Amino acid sequence: MTIKDAKLNFIIDVATELFLERSIATVTVKDIADRAGVGEATIYRYFKQKQNLVCAVAEKLQKQVFQEYYATISGSGYAKLEAFFEAYTKIFANHREFYRFIGDFDAYLLSENLSAGKSYSDGVDHFRNLFLSAYQEGIADGSVRKLEADPEVFYYATAHAMLALCKNRSVEREIVPQDGAMDKQIEVDEMKRVILFSLAAPQTDAE
Repeated sequence: MTIKDAKLNFIIDVATELFLERSIATVTVKDIADRAGVGEATIYRYFKQKQNLVCAVAEKLQKQVFQEYYATISGSGYAKLEAFFEAYTKIFANHREFYRFIGDFDAYLLSENLSAGKSYSDGVDHFRNLFLSAYQEGIADGSVRKLEADPEVFYYATAHAMLALCKNRSVEREIVPQDGAMDKQIEVDEMKRVILFSLAAPQTDAE
């Protein structure tokens, strides 16, 4: 790794810390420069605009999550799907700030009329491809029931549902009293259980 690459990664790491601690909108380039111990000009030397740095942080977190929770999934088709959706619940339990960041990232892109970029979009496809591969393996080994819906439609519907729930329940503030009616982790776990029940072949016990 070159000195330039090391400094680039350091800036991204510092920005990640700040974005996870606060909201993207409230963190300025000066805040990042001060935390990193460099001048603002140094930040702009690597990132033309704040939005470029925000996307770099999102890509870093996306890769980190995939490597930690998804890259080593193994077993039968159903076991892989179980681990796939279990990852949502584990991340919610251990790194709830990741879901807060994703919600913040979405809001930031919408407010600035920006897209996440090809690299981030390609990373999203890794999750879809992993699901579809596990589903096909499950059909072949008999551990997964054949869906009436198109598997890709099922993936997007359930992945979006899980992600939306995790983002919503990661917010600390309760908007209405009902938001605190149930334990947040239990809600996320129950959504996972419902999805897995619809995937499990009759002889497979879904949790």
